[in-house]
Amino acid sequence: MRRKDLEHVIAAAANVTGEDEFVVIGSQAVLGSFPAAPETMLRSMEADVYPLHRPEKADEIDGALGDGSPFEATFGYYAHGVGPETAKAPAGWEARLVRVPVPARLLSDRQPVAWCLEIHDLVLAKVAARRERDWDFAREALKAGLVNGGELLKRAEDLPLDPPTLDYVIGILRTIVDVDVEAEADRR
Repeated sequence: MRRKDLEHVIAAAANVTGEDEFVVIGSQAVLGSFPAAPETMLRSMEADVYPLHRPEKADEIDGALGDGSPFEATFGYYAHGVGPETAKAPAGWEARLVRVPVPARLLSDRQPVAWCLEIHDLVLAKVAARRERDWDFAREALKAGLVNGGELLKRAEDLPLDPPTLDYVIGILRTIVDVDVEAEADRR
């Protein structure tokens, strides 16, 4: 998925729901801060979104624009309607969302806005899921210089995880951050 594809998904979600502001919490939220993010971070063909003021309308998005929909068959990407509880991001993430105005579409007077997870919050929300692909996403973000390891470790303390899980996530994160610091030192 590319930035123009994300914008298309948001514009379509606006038409489907009648809402104009959407939160993007999945991996494609990287496109909010980095429209030309590395290819390795853009493998997903879905955008996890929900209407900011009416999250209960996420089902409408899923039905009209979701996996297996005519929208996906036509464009090759789709929207996954989720809810605010889906984001396992650090406390305060809502205040750090990145605003992305979406250009009006032909024959539409809607001017929707995507509110994308800030990159550090995004990476931490992904690693909180503890899937290998999410650790790879974190490694790629560090390698590309999109995130600061110290900031990740600082915010990780505020992840909404039980203490043993939080300790596990922070331990792995420290390893990844240390490896990235060492690689940077070797390049100099």
